[in-house]
Amino acid sequence: MLFLYTIGLWLYALLLRLAAPFVPKAAQWTNGRRGLLAHIQQALQAETAPRVWFHCASLGEFEQGRPLLEVYRQQYPQHKIVLTFFSPSGYEIRKDWPGADYIFYLPLDTAANTGAFLDAVQPRLAVFVKYEFWYYFLTGLHRRQVPTICVSAIFRPDQVFFKPWGGLFRRMLGCFTHIFTQNEASTALLRQLGIRQVSTAGDTRFDTVVATAAAPPKALPILTAFGADGTPVLVVGSSWPEDITMLTPALQALAPAALRVLVAPHELHETGLRQVEALLPGQVLRYSQATPETAATARILLIDSIGLLRELYRYGTLGYVGGAFGKGLHNTLEAAVFGLPLLFGPNYHKFQEAKDLIQLGGADAVKDAEELETALKFLVYNPEQRQPIVEKNRRYVLTQAGATAKIMRWLDGELSLRAARSNPS
Repeated sequence: MLFLYTIGLWLYALLLRLAAPFVPKAAQWTNGRRGLLAHIQQALQAETAPRVWFHCASLGEFEQGRPLLEVYRQQYPQHKIVLTFFSPSGYEIRKDWPGADYIFYLPLDTAANTGAFLDAVQPRLAVFVKYEFWYYFLTGLHRRQVPTICVSAIFRPDQVFFKPWGGLFRRMLGCFTHIFTQNEASTALLRQLGIRQVSTAGDTRFDTVVATAAAPPKALPILTAFGADGTPVLVVGSSWPEDITMLTPALQALAPAALRVLVAPHELHETGLRQVEALLPGQVLRYSQATPETAATARILLIDSIGLLRELYRYGTLGYVGGAFGKGLHNTLEAAVFGLPLLFGPNYHKFQEAKDLIQLGGADAVKDAEELETALKFLVYNPEQRQPIVEKNRRYVLTQAGATAKIMRWLDGELSLRAARSNPS
């Protein structure tokens, strides 16, 4: 199985190299790893402070781990944080994030790369966020007795860990010093495998969105002007072309005076931006071209700038979260913390918070454009039905916060124990 795992990774890297001339993300993945280990070694060779390693697959996992990174930085300012990403969508956006001291791509998971990377970084602690399981890195950390944790993990019975042929991946789980899961069902599944170093902490994303909602609003005069007349505002977050296609009939059916729309595409490609503009020709205004005066009369404001999504929901009345008509739903908590009644597509079952919100009556999953139009019209034309949902969604998010504090208590104890062992009195 290890042979197949290794061959599979090499084939994956080869395919990305072949695709690089034609696919921008493949080019970023490939180019970002040229000379990577030498770059890491050079960057760290003169560093003498203790180092900790945080790894995130992509931007979503970074946001999930961000509250832990920020609290760790506050409590251990003498430690240097090394942050790695597997995907360009994380690295390219956060490569200059000031909360980490060193930010790199993750080298391909091979025995040689692992040895060179760990020799260069020499981590006192390693933290993997949610989904990243790399055999050579995990076994390398385990051999070096580096405390290694996984946070905000979620497990399902259909995953490879629980299959008869999943022995290699079960060995990876055994390399973690501790696994913090999002829910009790995940904890129970791991304990059935004999994994005892596991506990339920919850999802650190709740801490992120609660902090966002509690922070003073940023000065965004264009967004303030857009919703100033009191017309309900639908925030379409992390949309893909499939989402726009499904939304089109509903937006065409609703009168301009009934609903205004903020659209934040998941990827800011020109083709996708033009697709949104084609929804209602002449009624779409790009954020980069807007002024408070023009935004005040626009029907649809298209967000073509990075980094605004979490703030957008503050200006909304309703929320539509993209991705669930494709590979999977994006972050619903960023909208739920502001109390927005939520709509999304049918592919949401891997996301516990989406299932919870549906059960609470704070969200609705629709299977097609017709259902979406019906649900959206109901929320627009029945404002008295929205307020109970607002309170439910806010309360749900607030009661789920606290995972970061639970994980930090464990880390404080583990680091203190390791320090005592290395410096016996």
